[in-house]
Amino acid sequence: MREERGSRDVDEPVGIPIDGILDLHTFEPRDVKDLVPEYLSECRRRGILQVRIVHGKGSGALRETVHAVLSRLPGVESFRLADEHGGGWGATIVTLRSENG
Repeated sequence: MREERGSRDVDEPVGIPIDGILDLHTFEPRDVKDLVPEYLSECRRRGILQVRIVHGKGSGALRETVHAVLSRLPGVESFRLADEHGGGWGATIVTLRSENG
C-alpha cells in the first residue's frame, strides 16, 4: 500500500488490526478492491466470521464497490447493510464461511 509523507512517497505495508471491523475511511478508494478480499481472508483464517465494513454514506459509490467485491468472493456467505446501531447504510455486515466449511 502506498502512503504519502510530506513531499515523498513511502512504500510500506500499513498495519491494520484484524478485529472484524474494517473502516475504509483511512484508505484510498482505489485500494478497496484488493484490501477487502485480503482483510476478509485473514478474518476467515483467524475464525472471525462476522465482519463490519465501514464505507460511509456519501454518494454510495464506495458502498457499491464494496458490495460488488463481496458478491464475487467465494468465502462470503452473505452481506447486508448494518442496522441503525451498526452504522446504518454507512456500513455493511458480512457473514463469512468458515475455512473448514
